[in-house]
Amino acid sequence: MGKGLIAAVVVAALGGCSTAKGGFCAVSSPLRLSARAVDTLSNEEARALLAHNRKGEKLCGWRP
Repeated sequence: MGKGLIAAVVVAALGGCSTAKGGFCAVSSPLRLSARAVDTLSNEEARALLAHNRKGEKLCGWRP
């Protein structure tokens, strides 16, 4: 997972629930990675990914 994608995830997670195209739940989906991709994540990237998915769990009812 590239740093640009992680930055986009962080911005989306911190940007609130509403965008020009619709709410967070309308424009986002859970981020799921392969085991190999997980092994290459930095701590910062892992925190950003978890924050995004936890926000989706809370606001959209996503399940792990």
